[in-house]
Amino acid sequence: MPSDYRERPCVLLVEDAAPLAAMYQQYLKKLPVDVDHAATLVNAKKCILDRQPQLILLDLKLPDGNGTDLLRWLREEQRSSPVVILTAHSSVDVAVEMMQLGASDFIEKPVTASRLITTIRNLLEQSRLQQVIHDYEKNCVRDYYEGFVGSSLPMQAVYRTVDAAATSKASVFITGESGTGKEVCAEAIHRQSKRSDKPFIVLNCGAIPQDLMESEIFGHIKGAFTGAMNDRKGAAILADGGTLFLDEIGEMPMALQTKLLRFVQTGRFCKVGSNKEETVDIRFICATNRDPMKAIEEGVFREDLYYRLYVIPINLPPLRDRTEDIVAIACHFLKQFAEEEEKSFSSLDQEVRQLLCQYAWPGNVRQLQNVLRNMVVLYNDTVVRKEYLPAFFHEISQCGMSDSSEGARIQSALGAEAAVKPDKKVWPTECVLTEEVQPLSVVEREVIEHTLTLCDGNIPKAAALLEINPSTIYRKKQQWQVIDTGEQVDLLET
Repeated sequence: MPSDYRERPCVLLVEDAAPLAAMYQQYLKKLPVDVDHAATLVNAKKCILDRQPQLILLDLKLPDGNGTDLLRWLREEQRSSPVVILTAHSSVDVAVEMMQLGASDFIEKPVTASRLITTIRNLLEQSRLQQVIHDYEKNCVRDYYEGFVGSSLPMQAVYRTVDAAATSKASVFITGESGTGKEVCAEAIHRQSKRSDKPFIVLNCGAIPQDLMESEIFGHIKGAFTGAMNDRKGAAILADGGTLFLDEIGEMPMALQTKLLRFVQTGRFCKVGSNKEETVDIRFICATNRDPMKAIEEGVFREDLYYRLYVIPINLPPLRDRTEDIVAIACHFLKQFAEEEEKSFSSLDQEVRQLLCQYAWPGNVRQLQNVLRNMVVLYNDTVVRKEYLPAFFHEISQCGMSDSSEGARIQSALGAEAAVKPDKKVWPTECVLTEEVQPLSVVEREVIEHTLTLCDGNIPKAAALLEINPSTIYRKKQQWQVIDTGEQVDLLET
């Protein structure tokens, strides 16, 4: 139970008639509550400020005013205690007015014990549950976390895993599409760890020529190879005592993976051109945007190295799987870039919000970040408007219009019947049912691929015609890529 919720809740009874007040108090002895009594509005306000009751029973007719005055005052004071109106002067209009002012229930006099007890019990339970939810959201649901923005359930799971991983010495293996924030995640783990005051060294294996990668990791001595004019420290020594983040580790050559495996196991290594072993204390965090198991099957990633590094896995969800975070992320970057560029932008137009949430974001948060920076640099306004968005957003907003020439062309291609009844769904000619019934997955793929062909590969347009989310098509194409060995899928195609 929340710390600010009493074991015996306080119920404030605001009633000027002493006999009725005594009767109600007698009723409430059957409940585990403390009852305070106030006969006037002045005393009621004082009691609310002093005692902060969990529930208020309010008579409408009082000596120094009306119960509606107290309801308005409660709203102004932002008090959330449920209020039950007790009155003999009932009507539908009065009840509606009370509810609009914030009353939780309305009981007509004479009030029976069972009705009053049931109402109070139910409202107190609702208040308790609301307090539990409030405490949970306050303590567990985080909108911002170590460089991340987002309160969605997938991100809450990521935050909890990072919390747990930070206190451990075990290696962490981060997976996720490009632009999901793998380096942000790695740095968050380092900042919360006991090594936070030590170096955090980042090495992008995909950006280093393969013949130089060993030197970048382990360093080299003078004369080790052509151009090695001096001794050079590698990332291993630079990260000693801290964290070494190997981004895109799947791009590392197999021969070097063998040396890395020994380094991870023992903490010992030799610089390029040297036979002298050196020892360091490093926490390893690795990341890849590829499927590591598929890389193992293809023979480009060592299985023993994978299991040595894959101790604490963290998978970062793509932006299309946490659409509820998109507006918050966009507003965050809008504020940041507006300050950097000294622009006046402060909010997003409602239509812009909708379009941002409808887009599949194949480039994830990085792509959203670039879109926001582009608009802030090119325009100056207080509100981001639809016309400021890149061209592909305008295609999304127009592709669902049935009277557009593009839509008419596609509907015509889908079948002659579509020209007569454009609102009728028509199967592509390749998918017309015959005596041979095909699996639904096969028919589904044929329909999607046929529509993509008619849309010249434009996924948002195809999704609009099929009345599905663009992310569904991206996900299906990824699944087909796994099935069709060697098939290439361009996820940046829009």
